[in-house]
Amino acid sequence: MMEQETETTRSTTDWDQFLADQRPDIGHKQYSWWIDFLKLRGWNSFGFAASDDDKICGGANVLMKSFAPDKCFYYVPHGPVLPKTQADAADLFEAMMEYIDDHRKSSSYVVSHLRIEPRWLDQPEYVKGFQRSIHWHEPRNTLCVDLTMSEDAILKQMKTKGRYNIRVARRHNVSVVQDNSAAGLADFLRLYEETVTRQDISRHSKEYFDELAATLFPYRRGELFFAEYQGTRLATALILYAGDTATYKYGGTQLSHRNVMAPYLLHFEAMLRAKTLGYKWYDFYGVSPANAPNDEWANFSSFKRKFGGCELSFIPSLDFVFDPDAYEEYRSQKKS
Repeated sequence: MMEQETETTRSTTDWDQFLADQRPDIGHKQYSWWIDFLKLRGWNSFGFAASDDDKICGGANVLMKSFAPDKCFYYVPHGPVLPKTQADAADLFEAMMEYIDDHRKSSSYVVSHLRIEPRWLDQPEYVKGFQRSIHWHEPRNTLCVDLTMSEDAILKQMKTKGRYNIRVARRHNVSVVQDNSAAGLADFLRLYEETVTRQDISRHSKEYFDELAATLFPYRRGELFFAEYQGTRLATALILYAGDTATYKYGGTQLSHRNVMAPYLLHFEAMLRAKTLGYKWYDFYGVSPANAPNDEWANFSSFKRKFGGCELSFIPSLDFVFDPDAYEEYRSQKKS
C-alpha cells in the first residue's frame, strides 16, 4: 500500500539511493545534494515521497523561490519521479499535487504557481490543469551519446567531421587532463569567462562555481577536464555524474590554436572516462531544436551534433497556476 512521507520522515540518503538504484534515468536536479547546493544560492525546499512496503517508489524535491516580498513559486526540476506503471504513477502524481497544495495553503507566502520540468518525452494524460510555460530553467532538448558501445562504435556513430577532428587533435599531440584542484578551478573560470563574454551570454559568478566545486569534487560527483596544447589549456568541461549519466554542465574555450581541434578530443576523452566509471550516457545538456537553424544555441549545438548520439525532445516546462494575479506579476518580471 502506498504511503505518503515528507522530507522529515525519510533521510536524504534514502532518497538519493532510491534514485541511483531504481531510477538512474532521473536527472541530477532531483538529488538531495543538488538541492542543498541551490539552497546556498537562495532557494528553499521541501520534499514529498511515497513508499510501498516501506520502500520508496517515487516523489519529488520541490524548490521554492521568492520573487516578491510576500510571493514565491514552487519548482520541481527533473521531476516528479513517478513509478513506471501508469496507474501507480497517476496515483502518486495526484497524491503529490494534494500534498503540495496543502503545503501552499499553510505557507505565509502567496504561491503563484508550481512549475515542473520532467525529462518526459510525452505528457501523461493524468497531468491535467497545467499550462505551457513561456520560460524554462532546464533545457527541453538535449543530445545523449550511448556509452555502452565500444570505443570504436562510439567513434563510428559520430558525424564524419567529428571523427576527423578528433584525429586532428591527436596528430597535434593535444592531451586531455583532469584537474579538480584550486588551480584547475581557476583555469576553468578563465576559459569560462572568456567564452561567455565572447558569446555575450548570461553567466554564473565565481562564488557559484566555488560552491558547486565544493558540492561535487570531494564526493566524486563531478570532474574538470582540460584539453592542453604545448602547455596551454585551450578548452575545459565540467562534467557532472548522477545516476547512469555523465552530463556536460559547463565549459569554455579560447580562440587561439583553433586549428588543433582541442574541444573535440576533450569531449571524446571525457566520454571514455565516464564509460570507464560505468556511466551509460554522456549528456551534452542542451541543444537547439533540430528544426531551428536560427536559434541562439544553433552554433554550439552544431558542434555537439558532430558527436552523433540521439536527440531527445522533452515536454515543455509546465506551470500549474495557484494565484493568477501573482502569476502575472511573476511573468511580468521575467519579461523585463
